[in-house]
Amino acid sequence: MFYFIRGKVAVSEPGLVVIDAGGVGYGIQTSLTSSGQARVGETATFYTYLHVRDAIFDLYGFISREELECFRLLIGISGVGPKAALSILGVTTPAKLALAVLTDDQKAILAAPGVGKKLAQRIILELKDRMSKGQLEQAGADGGLDLPAQGAEAGTAADDAVAALVALGYSRAEALGALRGVDLAGMTVDEIIRAALKKLF
Repeated sequence: MFYFIRGKVAVSEPGLVVIDAGGVGYGIQTSLTSSGQARVGETATFYTYLHVRDAIFDLYGFISREELECFRLLIGISGVGPKAALSILGVTTPAKLALAVLTDDQKAILAAPGVGKKLAQRIILELKDRMSKGQLEQAGADGGLDLPAQGAEAGTAADDAVAALVALGYSRAEALGALRGVDLAGMTVDEIIRAALKKLF
């Protein structure tokens, strides 16, 4: 319903931002990361998601589209509601969450208040399944699209970064395209992911 809302920040509290857009105050539930970047009196843009349940309309939003996409992925997992998703995004970034999935790092997810071990395991399992399906679907469609050779270490980091981007919902072709022209030498997986996300948006 709402793709984004842009206006002056009227209220900024941990997990809640009110945007004054055209004289209407939109209360947006958000992550600690996004609310921490919203400054009262300044103009901000929040990419939003309207969650409807039992005739209750809750508006969620984030400063970055990748954080919104990560939120959507999380609430699509059985047992993960909006509150749990916000809790997870409050302790990790989309890039770091993707890395946690790839490396089976439950601790990164368990750091979120209210998230138990079984739920953390389910999140990793389901997101990893989605990543694998995405990779298989793109395997024949990429037509031999490869990253430029930049040494074994850089190549491994790039491969992990591409897998993480696919886990976030991008196609392999999109992920590889975003890394074109990026000097990968000496970059960590997290740095490569961030560089790719900047190009994708």
